[in-house]
Amino acid sequence: MSKSEASNDRCSEFVSEAIRPAGGGFDTSAMGRGEPGLPNAFVWRDRTYTIESCVARWKESQRTGGPADGQIYLRRHCYRLRMNDGTEWEVYFTRQPSSTGSARTRWFLLSVVHQNDSGTPAPR
Repeated sequence: MSKSEASNDRCSEFVSEAIRPAGGGFDTSAMGRGEPGLPNAFVWRDRTYTIESCVARWKESQRTGGPADGQIYLRRHCYRLRMNDGTEWEVYFTRQPSSTGSARTRWFLLSVVHQNDSGTPAPR
């Protein structure tokens, strides 16, 4: 089991694994804004999970070069997603593929918040 963080109202499991978009479409309007097209579903551990809604989205940047350069580089597009199984996922899309990984691996699942039947997170 991976590291998890629990509180009275949620149980968040740290995952940090690559996921892949499932076939079936994606948000093309995001691409017009210079963002990745958020797919309708992801495959994780050989199971397909459909996105019910996007709860939040944000970007992560970092400075590149030395003090003289000082440019800001957009590293990741991040999303908090409500999935069809009742969980909430925090995922991100890397702008530049890792030099050690596959060039096609760009989506990652950072954490999962597990829910119980009443819609509130369940302890694990």
